[in-house]
Amino acid sequence: RLEMRSFGVKVSMIEPGYFKTVITSTENLEKNFLSLWEKVPEETKASYGENYLKEFLLALRKMQKRCNSNLTLVTGCMEHALTSCYPRTRYSAGWDAKLLYIPLSYLPSALTDTI
Repeated sequence: RLEMRSFGVKVSMIEPGYFKTVITSTENLEKNFLSLWEKVPEETKASYGENYLKEFLLALRKMQKRCNSNLTLVTGCMEHALTSCYPRTRYSAGWDAKLLYIPLSYLPSALTDTI
């Protein structure tokens, strides 16, 4: 962002939370992860353990339930950034970005790791 300023280009960052898209589709993510898991050497699988795979897939499904389906929150930020006379430097779309990720970014790393 700062590198572009000297060229007269104003950059706005849009930092969305979790939204339901093709990228966050549980089916696609599970399929891709299981495909990769099958290619991992048996020694590595043993190091992680079968429980790792089960817990990861469970967490993936839980995350999907928390995804926001209202993509207009993101496109609204995009529209404002593109059409405003004075666009903001940063846009946060979604309650999770505003109430969780932004506050976490200000905390010490050790604390955010624990959370």
